Amino acid sequence: MLSIAFAPMFSWPVLAVLAALTIALAGFGLWRRARGTSLRFLTAAVLLATMANPVLVEQERILNKDVVAIVVDESASQKIGERAGQTEEAVTSLTENLQRMRDVDIRVIRAGKPDENRTAPVDGTRLFEDVQRALASVPKNRIGGTFLITDGQVHDAPAEGIKSLVPGPIHTLLTGSPKERDRRLVVENAPRFGLVGKTVEIEVLVRDHNGRGDGDTAQVTIVQHGKQDRVVTIPVGRPQKISLEIDHAGANILQLEASPLAGEITAMNNRTVVQVNGVRERLRVLLVSGEPHPGERVWRNFLKADPSVDLVHFTILRPPEKQDATPVRELSLIAFPIRELFEVKIKEFDLIIFDRYRRRGVLPGIYLENIVRYVEEGGAVLTAAGPAFASSLSLSRSALGDILPGAPTGNVIERGLKPTITESGNRHPVTSELGGAANDAPRWGRWFRQVEATKTRGQTLMNGVGDNPLLILDRIGEGRVAQLLSDHIWLWARGFEGGGPHSEILRRLAHWLMKEPDLEEEDLRAVVEGRNLAIIRRSVSDDLPEVEVTLPSGATKNIALKKTTGGRARGIIPADEVGIYRLNDGTRTAVAAVGNVNPKEFSDMRATPALLAAVATASGGGTHWLENGAPTLRRVRADRKPSGANWMGVVANRDFRVASIRETSMFPALLVLLLGLGALMLAWRREGC
Repeated sequence: MLSIAFAPMFSWPVLAVLAALTIALAGFGLWRRARGTSLRFLTAAVLLATMANPVLVEQERILNKDVVAIVVDESASQKIGERAGQTEEAVTSLTENLQRMRDVDIRVIRAGKPDENRTAPVDGTRLFEDVQRALASVPKNRIGGTFLITDGQVHDAPAEGIKSLVPGPIHTLLTGSPKERDRRLVVENAPRFGLVGKTVEIEVLVRDHNGRGDGDTAQVTIVQHGKQDRVVTIPVGRPQKISLEIDHAGANILQLEASPLAGEITAMNNRTVVQVNGVRERLRVLLVSGEPHPGERVWRNFLKADPSVDLVHFTILRPPEKQDATPVRELSLIAFPIRELFEVKIKEFDLIIFDRYRRRGVLPGIYLENIVRYVEEGGAVLTAAGPAFASSLSLSRSALGDILPGAPTGNVIERGLKPTITESGNRHPVTSELGGAANDAPRWGRWFRQVEATKTRGQTLMNGVGDNPLLILDRIGEGRVAQLLSDHIWLWARGFEGGGPHSEILRRLAHWLMKEPDLEEEDLRAVVEGRNLAIIRRSVSDDLPEVEVTLPSGATKNIALKKTTGGRARGIIPADEVGIYRLNDGTRTAVAAVGNVNPKEFSDMRATPALLAAVATASGGGTHWLENGAPTLRRVRADRKPSGANWMGVVANRDFRVASIRETSMFPALLVLLLGLGALMLAWRREGC
């Protein structure tokens, strides 16, 4: 390309002054009719032109290729149905057609995936953030167009100013179909806390997109604690309240899943999770002491230390050697309300403790049978055995013997012993991490009494003399039983020989008996730790099956767990997706919610052009459904319309870079000398004539 440039020998103001003087002198000469004025003016003009130094510039230009971005949406909603296949076919077709065009640089951008640099997973599909990062180094005047291959569920599409964000036309190729149907289950309202033993109401809504309309109903399956609880029918499109019973403190997890809509594209958003934290209003504990003894105060101090515990404590004061004719009721300081406690209000207690209790006829057998039923229906009993447990007055010879996991041999061991944690005890949450390894002698004080017993069921967590069981736990029906075969735990409370962890053991025992989730010996759960999801499996056995994790997108992963301490095993997976993660190890299931349990990504899974309509209008791009066939491609000038009904345009920006420059002076020195001298000689001759 040729052009003229100037490289003046003097500054332009100086040349302007010289030009003005030249014109003035020429004008004066013409006014005086002086001979040779025109020739002298010609000479001066040649000299001025020479001082301006005009240069003929010849540039060699190379056209830059126009950058065309193919943006591939790889979000979770793009994995349903035939969308993934449509996407890859469109990428292949677009790439081949663009390669046939001259001066086109194709950039394929995989967008919508989790970003490892983010500290938390992003809610929704963020295509334009990824596009801007990918094209940040490309000059705006080189972008010839952007092709979005997506289902239209893009949640960072700007409503205005799109030209300043991504220059050039933005064309949308939609996967899926405009006739898609989808059902979504939404939690409209749920309390964060609830009282244990009470019910709370959760408001849910089933919304159908492209459904049949009013009058439809949906079956909602309710799963509580990993087990199906019930199925309810609720109307579609109207909020419905569902009750949830808070049966334990801590996290109460309710899973809801709506029945699929006929012909819907996916059931991924038909389920949701509600977590309500249970708070105990009051704990009611019944403590029945068979006789006064030093350890009685330990039980009272332990239970009364918690202000949320309502303790009902009775001590039977009649010693066994007193055999007079005085009625039992007259010997009590207050009347023992056995009927009220063990028949009328027995189900109101969270825990019943028998401390060195012996059968004396105070508690009739029918009420002991009531306690057995109370346990089978979900209650909890703890027995701390004294010497009487090995006698004919033992509770094992009553109806309670059917649920006690240890049967006495009749022998009472009275010598120093140090309780040891068994192998199962080291893995059980009640006694784990209290002492050293299994059967090692821990650093705590001795006890001096143990009732010898044979374990008939349950799990032995602590041993005493000769590996005889000292602490046994068992499950009976819906309830739980714990048996402590010694009455000397009070020595630890007094600090004898350094004491021991009596308070921690009793606290864990009570909480395990009352079904606290954190003390379940067989448990599977997931905990969000930063950008990861920690899978924690607790078990008293060594069997560690792989855990199948179903991601919010529907994809599955099998995670092998690694043993840690206290009967726990852990595994880690990245928590890149927002939504519900479901865990299954073959016997137990669990769920965990990462971020919003109702994420934008799953709010409406149908393909739609609505969210990108403003983008198409602002940029001049087109929108086309891939199921109707891919439109043709055209090269268009920057001042032309970039899209049509069945075609999409790639703008030819004609941006260039200069490869080389050649400069040629338009007034060579020899030519200027000849012209100047010739003009002067003609002027002198003219004057001489």
